[in-house]
Amino acid sequence: MSMLDRRLQVLIDEERWQRLQSEADQRRVSVSTLVREAIDSHYPIDASGRRAALERLLGAELIDVPDADELVQELDELRASRSE
Repeated sequence: MSMLDRRLQVLIDEERWQRLQSEADQRRVSVSTLVREAIDSHYPIDASGRRAALERLLGAELIDVPDADELVQELDELRASRSE
């Protein structure tokens, strides 16, 4: 979730407030959390870009990877060559 950096002021009637407050108390969350969840539920994020990226990732060709000791040795060699 992104950082919360926008403030929204909404006027509602007492009956709606009581419903929100009651649900928030039962779930032990803030009324603000309920409002954010309602927005996300009613106006979902377009996930097609994420889905396409996931499909590309899952469909990627497997590559051979050395074992951990070999990788550490390779990294040590690279670091040593950069400090020269």
